[in-house]
Amino acid sequence: QVQLVESGGGLVQAGASLRLSCAASGRAFSAYVMGWFRQAPGKEREFVGGISWSGGSTCYADSVKGRFTISRDNDKNTVYLQMNSLNSEDTAVYTCAARHLFHSDSYCLSREYDYWGQGTQVTVSS
Repeated sequence: QVQLVESGGGLVQAGASLRLSCAASGRAFSAYVMGWFRQAPGKEREFVGGISWSGGSTCYADSVKGRFTISRDNDKNTVYLQMNSLNSEDTAVYTCAARHLFHSDSYCLSREYDYWGQGTQVTVSS
């Protein structure tokens, strides 16, 4: 089991950058594939991207590819989402999630995540 807490959200202007953090309190953090999701009001939850257990491989949605970067530091039990060139379409609640390697080690799989954080609000003004 793992508990996840996001931080770093806020209100920024279009074109700005923002880095989100997701801290895990459970042990064996490296045994989990980590992913980021977002959900805007009135829209379905969207898979933003995922990262492998070692951090060596990542996968991104077309809407954020080239602008967002996912990384992780297993020594700090933390996964990051670096967001650049933000626009109003990026406004959403961003949530990190964890999937144990026992289920699947695919970092591009958007389903079958076991644990979810509370989410952090990101608002981009136009």
